[in-house]
Amino acid sequence: MTASASLAPLLERFFTQRLMQQLQASPHTISSYRDTFRQFLKFAQQRLHKSPSQLNLEHVDAPLVVEFLDELEKRHGLSVRSRNLRLTAIRSFFHYVAFEAPDHSAQIQRVLAIPSKRFTRTLMHFLTRPEVDALLTAPDQRTWFGRRDHAFLLLAVQTGLRLSEMTGLKRENLVLGSGAHVYVIGKGRKERCTPIAKSTLAVMKSWLREPRIGNSDVLFPSAKGEHLSVHGVQYMLNKHREVAAKICPSLKDKRVTVHCLRHTMAMDLLQAGVDRSVIALWLGHESVETTQVYLEATLAMKERALAKTSLPHGKLQRYRPADQLLSFLNAL
Repeated sequence: MTASASLAPLLERFFTQRLMQQLQASPHTISSYRDTFRQFLKFAQQRLHKSPSQLNLEHVDAPLVVEFLDELEKRHGLSVRSRNLRLTAIRSFFHYVAFEAPDHSAQIQRVLAIPSKRFTRTLMHFLTRPEVDALLTAPDQRTWFGRRDHAFLLLAVQTGLRLSEMTGLKRENLVLGSGAHVYVIGKGRKERCTPIAKSTLAVMKSWLREPRIGNSDVLFPSAKGEHLSVHGVQYMLNKHREVAAKICPSLKDKRVTVHCLRHTMAMDLLQAGVDRSVIALWLGHESVETTQVYLEATLAMKERALAKTSLPHGKLQRYRPADQLLSFLNAL
């Protein structure tokens, strides 16, 4: 008979020993996994009527995990990509548990066998130059918050930094003077220096002269002097998009995120003829193949490529299958 194993100490060791000490996972990965298990433990408490500290490993079986993932997607509107990220965190934990609690191997293998959900890859979303200009003029620069938001938007769209990188910036990450750049430790603990244009540099110098809130060294602080939250950044972007849409109506149908601004920077580089290996370095991609998706992003570039080609001349002729069974299959 399989002995009971308490979930709490396993989960604590997974974070402290496996992720932090052995793998030295990035703070972004740790916070993402933490949020996943907070959601999962609250869900398990509702379903099993047990507090998280009372749960045993055998309570966390494959049907419960699948039910949790379906709940996130159907009731909370989580995208399939985000659903798969939650599953990745749970799988990582069970890979660790396979060595810590081998008596539960059958249960562990059933959880690890849960497949990621397939999804249709959508086209890359990015902003046009008029849309970027309208967005940058939206903040009211007569106020401190307006000047902060303008500097945030300008730096994001010019550098292509990720959301976590933008919210994590401190004043010391901004290097001014000759060879001005912003220094970050990005995804996968990779160090990256991204140059700053002269126009952006002038705005950033002006922003650094603004009075600080408290003793915070955060480059773009909240009203309390803390790092901006994910929801705080998205609220700011939505607010300025609505204002900018009055000048540029095409923004009404677009969802503006920091990742959208990152795509916009990548497309600017691509359309300027910059090699994709350089774009990969700029964005901090581990593989050049990750940057390949940007080559499929713009219809205008494809149309220009089409105009340069010599196309074959086709002749219109209706195809008529010679067999009733083929007709049936073609009609499916």
